[in-house]
Amino acid sequence: MSGTLEGKVALVAGGTRGAGRGIAVQLGAQGATVYVSGRSTRGRRSEYDRPETVEETTELVTAAGGVGIPAVADHLVPAEVEALVRRIDTEQGRLDVLVNDIWGGELLFEWESTVWEHDLDKGLRLLRLAVETHAVTSHFAVPLLLREPGGLVVEMTDGTAEYNATRYRVSFFYDIAKSSVLRMAFALGHELGPRGATAVALTPGWLRSEMMLDAFGVTEANWRDALAKVPHFGISETPSYVGRAVAALAADPEVARWNGQSLSSGQLAGVYGFTDLDGSRPDAWRYMVEVQDPGLPADATGYR
Repeated sequence: MSGTLEGKVALVAGGTRGAGRGIAVQLGAQGATVYVSGRSTRGRRSEYDRPETVEETTELVTAAGGVGIPAVADHLVPAEVEALVRRIDTEQGRLDVLVNDIWGGELLFEWESTVWEHDLDKGLRLLRLAVETHAVTSHFAVPLLLREPGGLVVEMTDGTAEYNATRYRVSFFYDIAKSSVLRMAFALGHELGPRGATAVALTPGWLRSEMMLDAFGVTEANWRDALAKVPHFGISETPSYVGRAVAALAADPEVARWNGQSLSSGQLAGVYGFTDLDGSRPDAWRYMVEVQDPGLPADATGYR
């Protein structure tokens, strides 16, 4: 796939860390120009108070072979998003890929807390961060994306449509947030398809993000040490894996076949033939249905 996205312009909204960073870097690895937006910069941290920054992500994009461009923006502020899209138009005159990966809810949701027990202000802010930001970004970015045929919008979420339809996901607010994004991709597919563009929902599996590794007290180098406490973590994947999924979609001349659908990194690895950094192909959502959810002993054999 090397160089397949040269001349293409992408915006990874919410690309400071996690899946967004992995996606931005892998788009860059295929030669794309990638604008990375977020609130965490070297001069000011967001409410996360994490060390990762948009500048750091764009440096990784450039080092991978693309052109990384940092863009500080709060996607809950329409004027900031409008200005960002205007900047992309002025500097590039086009937008080929929009990745809506804005989230920001890890510090807000309460595990398996009912709607009446959950802190209301935190729950409502979670919904704003997870859903409203995506709508604001699409409102301003899609007209630029539609200027050239073949544009792609990727709505990042947690869980496939099939999986989320039958399972309670963590809490009322988390469940609604992630299911809303799935439906958002479906609705966008109906609006973009007739206009020559494609929209999909995409989920990674159990992601070894910076925050997840910190939560388990491990690094990417020794992540398997976490299996002693959480054996099912053996099905986990790096952010680069879902990043390669997005790069494969963006380079596919027949990407419209996926329009409006819910996809996963493991599913697309089987179609496009890419692997995670270690050469494996984790299929986390099949694993969860067939092994984890039924309460079987952890064993990723045959699932990666």
